[in-house]
Amino acid sequence: MPEPLEPPQRPEPVFTYAAPSLVYGPGAIRDIAFHLRDARRVLIVTDRGVAATGAVQRVIDTLACQVVVWDDSHVEPTDESLRQIADYVRRTGRWDAFIAVGGGSSIDTAKAANLMFTNPGDLLDYVNAPIGDGRTPTEPLRPLIAVPTTTGTGSESTTICVLDVLDRHVKTGISHAALRPTLAVVDPDLTMTQPPMVTACAGLDILCHALESYTARPYTGFEAKTAEQRVPYCGANPISDMWAERALALMAEAFIRAVRDDAPDARAKMALAATLAGMGFGNAGVHVPHANAYPIAGRVRDYRPPDYPQDEPLIPHGMAVALTAPAALRTTYPASPERHEWAATLLGARETGPEALPGVLRRIMTEVGMPSGLREVGYAPADIPDLVAGTRAQQRLLALAPLDLSDDDLAGIFEESL
Repeated sequence: MPEPLEPPQRPEPVFTYAAPSLVYGPGAIRDIAFHLRDARRVLIVTDRGVAATGAVQRVIDTLACQVVVWDDSHVEPTDESLRQIADYVRRTGRWDAFIAVGGGSSIDTAKAANLMFTNPGDLLDYVNAPIGDGRTPTEPLRPLIAVPTTTGTGSESTTICVLDVLDRHVKTGISHAALRPTLAVVDPDLTMTQPPMVTACAGLDILCHALESYTARPYTGFEAKTAEQRVPYCGANPISDMWAERALALMAEAFIRAVRDDAPDARAKMALAATLAGMGFGNAGVHVPHANAYPIAGRVRDYRPPDYPQDEPLIPHGMAVALTAPAALRTTYPASPERHEWAATLLGARETGPEALPGVLRRIMTEVGMPSGLREVGYAPADIPDLVAGTRAQQRLLALAPLDLSDDDLAGIFEESL
């Protein structure tokens, strides 16, 4: 069983909060030109699928500056795909600003492009330790406007760029306040082309962002820090709690209807929930389900989900997170029963106790068409040691878990999730 965390000798009395400026609502993309009125040359980062919907052209039509489009973002970015855009932006001269149009993959690709254009070195220099060196950017980044076309990742609000490191078969990230977009432009009209499985996976990412930030280790559970020691993920706090609760309530109203019926009002509520959840977890952090998701996605073999490109195996991020979330949140229940139960109530559960939140999550996952467990996406009991090792590498996330989880505890979560 997981052990309670050792209480800090000097509890942290301070929490921090930051978020990008936000423009939200139908037609919000028309505001982009105003915010780039002094830019002369801008790179739009997207992917071919998003470009084919016309969303990128709709953004271009609002702009007066020179615009170049990079439409080769990889669905679930890799170190290889991010090095490609890094090489491109360094070779092709001056960029006054970046615009990301797409899902979390395009937004994270734009974050990496901005970082590598403005700062020296290799990509892995900036990737979180122990997989990379965790170097801090030394030069200021250019303005980045994030225009999400999917409703889930919250990347428009966060300081995180997530990537697969191919030769290590693990998903990890770059985390620094400098990566946070300057402006988030959330226009629900752009999300109407999102197919059902993409909506389902993105929506489960929203739910897990909110649930994990709400049940994370509280900021007072850490040792006191000085200003220069503070990191973007500071633990659950009053402001992140507020965003998480509102995001959960919106998702209870909208998620299943958005997947099944493609209702515009449900899409709009999901778009808002994604941003609010991002503002919450972008400061509080996430924990076990996200830590588990990185090796689940990074070690994929043959699984190809519907509504995604079929040219290579893929376990979408939101799916990878959700597959162990019920078992993980049952495990963390003793740390804060009241939070787990209130989160379940916000999602529509009528029961209480340790099964309330896992139960309502499993019901939602079934209704939106998720796989029934890790076996369905290609994993077996023999894979558990490697999955545990991949999770253990995510120390930045496990530090936010509300309990001290051993390798046996993690293995139990994976086993239950098969």
